[in-house]
Amino acid sequence: MRNTLIKLALATLTLGMMACEQKAQVAEDPVARGKYLVTIAGCHDCHTPKIMGPGGLPEPNMALQLSGHPQNQPYPQWTPADMQQRNAIALTDPMLSSWAGPWGVSFAANLTPDVETGIGEWTEENFIQAMRTGKHQGQPNGRDILPPMPWPGIKQMTDADLKAVWAYLRSVPPVKNQVPLPVPPSAPPQGE
Repeated sequence: MRNTLIKLALATLTLGMMACEQKAQVAEDPVARGKYLVTIAGCHDCHTPKIMGPGGLPEPNMALQLSGHPQNQPYPQWTPADMQQRNAIALTDPMLSSWAGPWGVSFAANLTPDVETGIGEWTEENFIQAMRTGKHQGQPNGRDILPPMPWPGIKQMTDADLKAVWAYLRSVPPVKNQVPLPVPPSAPPQGE
């Protein structure tokens, strides 16, 4: 019995040390830290298109990770009456990449380093300012970053955390995907 307890204690100690070592490696490597933060913050929930996985459940299409609302995918044309009928304050598409609410329609941005359609021309400073201020590209007169983007929570990250997220976003493969601009609440539906 005593030998079993000693073995169990040693195994627990070893696992604890391995976990600490793994955490230290993530803390030392900004890209690994950024990947961890992007994962736990749920960025893939909206910014990565979905495909049907085993069992018929949607899952992130990691071949298009963080590329935003697919440019050729139509988005539902919700009206305030639709939201009232459904007793909803916001509605989303099956990919969770377009959202309608009192602000109009917003689309998950392309966060890949593609220069033409993603954040490839942004600087680390632009990114940090955008996350701190809720303004596109961190520009004081830029358009607002619209719901459901949780920038008010993200702005609570430390500078080191935001720099790590930036480092990770710069490391993912660029995806050419022109996400639509937000649609103001008074805009007519597509095709009119």
